[in-house]
Amino acid sequence: MLSSYLLPSTSEEDTHLDTIRPVILSSRCLGFASCRYNGQTITDDFVEKLKPYVDFITICPEVEIGLGIPRDPIRLVLQGNEPRLLQPATGQDVTEAMQRFCQTFLDQLDVVDGFLLKHRSPSCGPHAVRTYHSKNLGAGFEKGMGYFAHEIACRFPGFPMEEEGRLKDYTIREHFLTSLFALTDFRKVKEARSMKDLIDFHSRSKLLLLAYHQSKMREMGRLLASHRKESLEDLTREYEVLLRQALVKPPRQGSVINTFQHAFGGVSDHLSDKERIFFLNKIEEYRDERIPMSILGALLQSWALRLEKHYLLNQRFFFPYPEGLCSVRDSGKGLRK
Repeated sequence: MLSSYLLPSTSEEDTHLDTIRPVILSSRCLGFASCRYNGQTITDDFVEKLKPYVDFITICPEVEIGLGIPRDPIRLVLQGNEPRLLQPATGQDVTEAMQRFCQTFLDQLDVVDGFLLKHRSPSCGPHAVRTYHSKNLGAGFEKGMGYFAHEIACRFPGFPMEEEGRLKDYTIREHFLTSLFALTDFRKVKEARSMKDLIDFHSRSKLLLLAYHQSKMREMGRLLASHRKESLEDLTREYEVLLRQALVKPPRQGSVINTFQHAFGGVSDHLSDKERIFFLNKIEEYRDERIPMSILGALLQSWALRLEKHYLLNQRFFFPYPEGLCSVRDSGKGLRK
Protein backbone atom coordinates (compact mmCIF):
# COMPACT_ATOMS: atom_id res chain seq x y z
CA MET A 1 0.00 0.00 0.00
CA LEU A 2 2.56 2.56 1.09
CA SER A 3 5.30 1.56 -1.33
CA SER A 4 3.25 2.28 -4.43
CA TYR A 5 4.95 5.64 -4.66
CA LEU A 6 8.58 4.55 -4.32
CA LEU A 7 10.93 6.68 -6.39
CA PRO A 8 14.58 5.76 -7.05
CA SER A 9 17.56 7.33 -5.31
CA THR A 10 15.97 10.32 -3.60
CA SER A 11 17.14 9.93 -0.01
CA GLU A 12 19.58 8.40 2.41
CA GLU A 13 16.84 5.91 3.28
CA ASP A 14 17.60 4.06 0.02
CA THR A 15 21.11 3.32 1.25
CA HIS A 16 19.81 2.51 4.73
CA LEU A 17 17.42 -0.11 3.32
CA ASP A 18 20.37 -1.89 1.70
CA THR A 19 21.66 -2.69 5.20
CA ILE A 20 18.36 -4.22 6.36
CA ARG A 21 18.05 -7.92 5.59
CA PRO A 22 15.12 -9.62 7.34
CA VAL A 23 15.30 -13.21 8.53
CA ILE A 24 12.14 -15.07 7.51
CA LEU A 25 11.09 -18.51 8.67
CA SER A 26 9.36 -20.15 5.70
CA SER A 27 7.56 -23.38 4.97
CA ARG A 28 10.11 -25.48 3.08
CA CYS A 29 7.62 -26.55 0.43
CA LEU A 30 7.39 -22.97 -0.91
CA GLY A 31 10.01 -23.52 -3.58
CA PHE A 32 12.82 -24.81 -1.37
CA ALA A 33 12.26 -28.59 -1.41
CA SER A 34 9.79 -31.21 -2.63
CA CYS A 35 8.37 -32.04 0.78
CA ARG A 36 4.59 -31.66 0.48
CA TYR A 37 2.39 -34.61 1.41
CA ASN A 38 2.23 -35.54 -2.31
CA GLY A 39 5.97 -35.16 -2.80
CA GLN A 40 5.65 -31.92 -4.71
CA THR A 41 6.85 -28.37 -4.15
CA ILE A 42 5.13 -25.03 -4.69
CA THR A 43 6.81 -22.48 -6.95
CA ASP A 44 5.81 -19.06 -5.68
CA ASP A 45 6.75 -15.87 -7.56
CA PHE A 46 6.73 -13.73 -4.41
CA VAL A 47 9.11 -16.06 -2.57
CA GLU A 48 11.47 -16.00 -5.55
CA LYS A 49 11.32 -12.22 -5.63
CA LEU A 50 12.14 -12.04 -1.91
CA LYS A 51 15.26 -14.20 -2.08
CA PRO A 52 17.74 -11.41 -2.98
CA TYR A 53 16.49 -9.27 -0.08
CA VAL A 54 15.98 -11.63 2.86
CA ASP A 55 17.59 -14.62 4.57
CA PHE A 56 15.34 -17.67 4.74
CA ILE A 57 15.19 -20.33 7.41
CA THR A 58 13.09 -23.21 6.03
CA ILE A 59 11.25 -25.96 7.85
CA CYS A 60 8.67 -28.68 7.22
CA PRO A 61 7.19 -29.62 10.61
CA GLU A 62 5.49 -32.74 9.24
CA VAL A 63 8.76 -34.15 7.91
CA GLU A 64 10.54 -33.19 11.14
CA ILE A 65 8.16 -35.33 13.22
CA GLY A 66 8.89 -38.38 11.06
CA LEU A 67 6.13 -38.34 8.46
CA GLY A 68 7.53 -39.38 5.10
CA ILE A 69 7.57 -37.91 1.59
CA PRO A 70 5.09 -38.60 0.13
CA ARG A 71 2.75 -39.24 3.08
CA ASP A 72 -0.89 -39.64 3.92
CA PRO A 73 -2.38 -36.23 4.72
CA ILE A 74 -2.96 -35.15 8.29
CA ARG A 75 -5.81 -32.96 9.54
CA LEU A 76 -6.86 -31.06 12.65
CA VAL A 77 -9.76 -32.69 14.49
CA LEU A 78 -11.51 -31.49 17.64
CA GLN A 79 -11.52 -34.05 20.42
CA GLY A 80 -13.01 -32.85 23.70
CA ASN A 81 -12.64 -29.21 22.59
CA GLU A 82 -8.92 -29.80 21.97
CA PRO A 83 -7.50 -29.75 18.41
CA ARG A 84 -5.59 -32.92 17.61
CA LEU A 85 -3.43 -33.70 14.58
CA LEU A 86 -4.62 -36.98 13.12
CA GLN A 87 -3.70 -39.00 10.05
CA PRO A 88 -7.05 -40.49 8.98
CA ALA A 89 -5.60 -43.12 6.61
CA THR A 90 -3.51 -44.71 9.39
CA GLY A 91 -5.39 -43.63 12.51
CA GLN A 92 -2.14 -42.16 13.86
CA ASP A 93 -2.28 -39.24 16.33
CA VAL A 94 0.82 -37.06 15.89
CA THR A 95 -0.21 -34.26 18.27
CA GLU A 96 2.38 -34.99 20.96
CA ALA A 97 5.16 -35.37 18.39
CA MET A 98 4.23 -31.98 16.92
CA GLN A 99 4.12 -30.43 20.40
CA ARG A 100 7.64 -31.64 21.13
CA PHE A 101 8.93 -30.42 17.78
CA CYS A 102 7.37 -26.96 18.21
CA GLN A 103 8.86 -26.53 21.67
CA THR A 104 12.34 -27.73 20.70
CA PHE A 105 12.54 -25.88 17.39
CA LEU A 106 11.07 -22.56 18.56
CA ASP A 107 13.19 -22.60 21.73
CA GLN A 108 16.28 -22.76 19.51
CA LEU A 109 15.11 -20.11 17.03
CA ASP A 110 17.53 -17.27 17.65
CA VAL A 111 17.01 -14.40 15.19
CA VAL A 112 13.78 -14.14 13.20
CA ASP A 113 11.85 -11.15 11.87
CA GLY A 114 8.83 -12.69 10.19
CA PHE A 115 7.09 -15.83 9.00
CA LEU A 116 5.93 -16.89 5.52
CA LEU A 117 3.94 -20.11 5.70
CA LYS A 118 1.95 -22.51 3.52
CA HIS A 119 -1.71 -21.59 3.33
CA ARG A 120 -4.35 -24.07 4.51
CA SER A 121 -1.72 -26.46 5.86
CA PRO A 122 -2.89 -28.19 9.09
CA SER A 123 0.59 -27.63 10.48
CA CYS A 124 1.76 -24.33 8.93
CA GLY A 125 -1.32 -22.43 7.77
CA PRO A 126 -1.84 -19.10 9.57
CA HIS A 127 -5.38 -18.50 8.26
CA ALA A 128 -8.53 -20.39 7.21
CA VAL A 129 -7.19 -23.82 8.22
CA ARG A 130 -9.96 -26.36 8.70
CA THR A 131 -10.40 -27.93 12.12
CA TYR A 132 -12.95 -30.72 11.75
CA HIS A 133 -15.57 -31.49 14.40
CA SER A 134 -14.98 -35.24 14.18
CA LYS A 135 -13.01 -37.92 12.33
CA ASN A 136 -16.04 -38.86 10.29
CA LEU A 137 -16.14 -38.31 6.55
CA GLY A 138 -18.10 -35.16 5.71
CA ALA A 139 -17.79 -33.76 9.23
CA GLY A 140 -18.35 -30.05 9.73
CA PHE A 141 -15.41 -27.78 10.43
CA GLU A 142 -14.38 -24.36 11.66
CA LYS A 143 -11.52 -22.25 10.40
CA GLY A 144 -8.47 -21.23 12.39
CA MET A 145 -4.70 -21.69 12.44
CA GLY A 146 -2.47 -24.66 11.78
CA TYR A 147 -0.78 -26.27 14.80
CA PHE A 148 2.73 -24.95 14.14
CA ALA A 149 1.44 -21.51 13.09
CA HIS A 150 -0.57 -21.26 16.33
CA GLU A 151 2.55 -21.98 18.38
CA ILE A 152 4.44 -19.29 16.44
CA ALA A 153 1.67 -16.75 17.08
CA CYS A 154 1.80 -17.48 20.81
CA ARG A 155 5.61 -17.25 20.97
CA PHE A 156 6.06 -14.25 18.67
CA PRO A 157 3.15 -11.83 19.13
CA GLY A 158 3.28 -8.83 16.82
CA PHE A 159 5.70 -10.45 14.35
CA PRO A 160 4.69 -10.30 10.66
CA MET A 161 3.21 -13.66 9.70
CA GLU A 162 1.52 -14.41 6.40
CA GLU A 163 0.83 -17.19 3.91
CA GLU A 164 1.72 -17.24 0.25
CA GLY A 165 -1.92 -17.36 -0.83
CA ARG A 166 -2.94 -14.13 0.87
CA LEU A 167 0.18 -12.33 -0.34
CA LYS A 168 -1.27 -12.31 -3.83
CA ASP A 169 -3.48 -9.55 -2.46
CA TYR A 170 -1.79 -6.19 -3.04
CA THR A 171 -2.80 -4.54 0.25
CA ILE A 172 -1.86 -7.56 2.38
CA ARG A 173 1.49 -7.89 0.61
CA GLU A 174 2.31 -4.19 1.08
CA HIS A 175 1.49 -4.36 4.77
CA PHE A 176 3.56 -7.51 5.27
CA LEU A 177 6.64 -5.99 3.63
CA THR A 178 6.27 -2.62 5.34
CA SER A 179 6.01 -4.09 8.83
CA LEU A 180 8.70 -6.72 8.12
CA PHE A 181 11.36 -4.19 7.09
CA ALA A 182 10.42 -1.68 9.80
CA LEU A 183 10.71 -4.31 12.53
CA THR A 184 13.96 -5.67 11.09
CA ASP A 185 15.35 -2.15 11.19
CA PHE A 186 14.28 -1.92 14.82
CA ARG A 187 16.04 -5.21 15.61
CA LYS A 188 19.27 -3.64 14.39
CA VAL A 189 18.58 -0.63 16.61
CA LYS A 190 18.16 -2.96 19.59
CA GLU A 191 21.43 -4.68 18.79
CA ALA A 192 23.23 -1.30 18.66
CA ARG A 193 22.05 -0.43 22.21
CA SER A 194 22.24 3.29 21.51
CA MET A 195 19.79 5.95 22.60
CA LYS A 196 20.74 8.00 19.55
CA ASP A 197 19.89 5.12 17.22
CA LEU A 198 16.54 4.64 18.94
CA ILE A 199 15.67 8.33 18.58
CA ASP A 200 16.83 8.31 14.94
CA PHE A 201 14.61 5.30 14.25
CA HIS A 202 11.59 7.04 15.74
CA SER A 203 12.35 10.23 13.83
CA ARG A 204 12.50 8.56 10.40
CA SER A 205 9.45 6.42 11.23
CA LYS A 206 7.14 9.23 12.38
CA LEU A 207 5.07 9.57 9.22
CA LEU A 208 4.75 5.80 8.84
CA LEU A 209 3.60 5.47 12.45
CA LEU A 210 1.24 8.40 11.98
CA ALA A 211 -0.37 6.55 9.08
CA TYR A 212 -0.55 3.25 10.94
CA HIS A 213 -1.54 4.26 14.49
CA GLN A 214 -1.43 7.90 15.55
CA SER A 215 -2.11 7.32 19.25
CA LYS A 216 0.63 4.67 19.51
CA MET A 217 3.03 6.99 17.68
CA ARG A 218 2.40 9.74 20.22
CA GLU A 219 2.72 7.30 23.12
CA MET A 220 6.07 6.17 21.74
CA GLY A 221 7.20 9.79 21.48
CA ARG A 222 6.26 10.46 25.12
CA LEU A 223 8.12 7.33 26.16
CA LEU A 224 11.32 8.53 24.47
CA ALA A 225 10.92 12.00 25.97
CA SER A 226 10.98 10.47 29.47
CA HIS A 227 13.98 8.23 28.80
CA ARG A 228 16.01 9.50 31.76
CA LYS A 229 13.57 7.81 34.14
CA GLU A 230 14.49 4.25 33.18
CA SER A 231 17.27 2.14 31.70
CA LEU A 232 17.84 1.98 27.95
CA GLU A 233 17.05 -1.75 28.02
CA ASP A 234 13.66 -1.21 29.68
CA LEU A 235 12.91 1.74 27.43
CA THR A 236 13.69 -0.26 24.29
CA ARG A 237 11.54 -3.15 25.48
CA GLU A 238 8.56 -0.87 26.13
CA TYR A 239 9.07 0.90 22.80
CA GLU A 240 9.13 -2.42 20.93
CA VAL A 241 5.80 -3.50 22.45
CA LEU A 242 4.17 -0.27 21.26
CA LEU A 243 5.84 -0.52 17.83
CA ARG A 244 4.57 -4.04 17.22
CA GLN A 245 1.08 -3.05 18.36
CA ALA A 246 1.13 -0.07 16.00
CA LEU A 247 2.08 -2.20 12.98
CA VAL A 248 -0.35 -5.09 13.50
CA LYS A 249 -2.98 -3.87 11.02
CA PRO A 250 -2.69 -2.04 7.67
CA PRO A 251 -3.38 1.71 7.85
CA ARG A 252 -6.84 3.01 7.03
CA GLN A 253 -7.32 5.35 4.10
CA GLY A 254 -8.31 8.23 6.37
CA SER A 255 -5.09 7.87 8.36
CA VAL A 256 -3.02 7.79 5.17
CA ILE A 257 -4.74 10.98 3.96
CA ASN A 258 -4.06 12.64 7.31
CA THR A 259 -0.39 11.69 6.95
CA PHE A 260 -0.19 13.18 3.45
CA GLN A 261 -1.75 16.39 4.75
CA HIS A 262 0.74 16.48 7.61
CA ALA A 263 3.66 15.98 5.22
CA PHE A 264 2.22 18.61 2.88
CA GLY A 265 2.42 21.10 5.72
CA GLY A 266 6.21 20.83 5.54
CA VAL A 267 6.33 22.23 2.00
CA SER A 268 3.08 24.15 1.46
CA ASP A 269 4.43 27.54 2.62
CA HIS A 270 6.88 27.46 -0.28
CA LEU A 271 4.31 26.61 -2.96
CA SER A 272 2.09 28.79 -5.08
CA ASP A 273 -1.64 28.99 -4.46
CA LYS A 274 -2.24 26.97 -7.62
CA GLU A 275 0.13 24.22 -6.46
CA ARG A 276 -1.54 24.03 -3.04
CA ILE A 277 -5.02 23.82 -4.58
CA PHE A 278 -3.79 21.21 -7.07
CA PHE A 279 -2.47 18.96 -4.30
CA LEU A 280 -5.58 19.30 -2.14
CA ASN A 281 -7.74 18.40 -5.12
CA LYS A 282 -5.58 15.33 -5.72
CA ILE A 283 -6.16 14.25 -2.12
CA GLU A 284 -9.91 14.35 -2.75
CA GLU A 285 -9.46 12.34 -5.94
CA TYR A 286 -7.50 9.75 -3.94
CA ARG A 287 -10.22 9.73 -1.26
CA ASP A 288 -12.77 8.96 -3.99
CA GLU A 289 -10.46 6.21 -5.35
CA ARG A 290 -10.05 7.95 -8.71
CA ILE A 291 -6.23 8.06 -8.51
CA PRO A 292 -3.58 5.93 -6.75
CA MET A 293 -1.67 7.36 -3.84
CA SER A 294 1.50 7.15 -5.96
CA ILE A 295 0.54 10.52 -7.44
CA LEU A 296 0.39 12.15 -4.00
CA GLY A 297 3.71 10.60 -3.01
CA ALA A 298 5.44 11.68 -6.22
CA LEU A 299 4.22 15.26 -5.83
CA LEU A 300 5.40 15.51 -2.23
CA GLN A 301 8.79 13.99 -2.99
CA SER A 302 9.37 16.28 -5.97
CA TRP A 303 8.69 19.35 -3.82
CA ALA A 304 10.79 17.99 -0.95
CA LEU A 305 13.68 17.45 -3.38
CA ARG A 306 13.45 20.95 -4.80
CA LEU A 307 13.16 22.53 -1.34
CA GLU A 308 15.78 20.18 0.22
CA LYS A 309 13.42 19.06 2.95
CA HIS A 310 15.62 16.27 4.26
CA TYR A 311 13.23 15.39 7.08
CA LEU A 312 10.60 14.40 4.51
CA LEU A 313 13.04 12.71 2.15
CA ASN A 314 14.33 10.46 4.92
CA GLN A 315 10.89 9.32 6.10
CA ARG A 316 10.25 5.56 6.01
CA PHE A 317 6.70 6.40 4.90
CA PHE A 318 8.06 7.03 1.40
CA PHE A 319 10.59 4.15 1.43
CA PRO A 320 9.10 1.31 3.52
CA TYR A 321 11.12 -1.44 1.80
CA PRO A 322 13.50 -1.92 -1.15
CA GLU A 323 12.38 -0.62 -4.51
CA GLY A 324 13.00 -4.00 -6.14
CA LEU A 325 10.11 -5.50 -4.16
CA CYS A 326 7.64 -2.87 -5.29
CA SER A 327 4.84 -4.19 -7.49
CA VAL A 328 1.34 -2.89 -8.12
CA ARG A 329 0.20 -6.18 -9.65
CA ASP A 330 -2.60 -7.97 -7.82
CA SER A 331 -3.98 -11.30 -8.92
CA GLY A 332 -7.32 -10.48 -7.32
CA LYS A 333 -7.16 -13.92 -5.69
CA GLY A 334 -5.62 -12.99 -2.35
CA LEU A 335 -7.24 -14.83 0.55
CA ARG A 336 -8.32 -12.35 3.22
CA LYS A 337 -9.48 -13.36 6.66
